[in-house]
Amino acid sequence: MLLEALIGILLFSIGILALLGMQGIAMRATIDAKYRSEASFLANEIVGTMWGDADNLANYNDAQCASNARCTAWKARVQAMLPAIAGTPPPSIAIATRQATITVYWQRQGETTYSRHQVVAQIFRSTD
Repeated sequence: MLLEALIGILLFSIGILALLGMQGIAMRATIDAKYRSEASFLANEIVGTMWGDADNLANYNDAQCASNARCTAWKARVQAMLPAIAGTPPPSIAIATRQATITVYWQRQGETTYSRHQVVAQIFRSTD
C-alpha cells in the first residue's frame, strides 16, 4: 500500500511539473504575440504618417530621418516599446520611388537572435 501511495505521488508530481512547463510555454507565446502586435502597430503607424505626408516621402528614408521630427519620434517610440539588447538593429525605413519598406526589430533578454517585422507599402500622392 505504501508503494502504491509513493507511485501515486510520483505521477501527481510529474503531472504538476508538466502543467508548470506548459504554463511557461504559454506565457512565452503570449509575450511574443504582444511584441509582434506592437511591432505591427508601430510599422503601420509610420505608414499612415507617410500617407499623410506623401509629398515629403523621401524625408522618411533612413538617411534623411534625422532631419524629420516625425521619423525620429517614431524611431524613439519603437525603441521604447520593443525590447532590444546590444546588437539588435535599430528600426529602419527604406524608400525606393513610392515604395516604403519599414523593418522593426526586437530581441528579448536571453535570446540569441532577434525578431523582425517588415511592412512594404506603396505610398502615392493624389497627383500620382
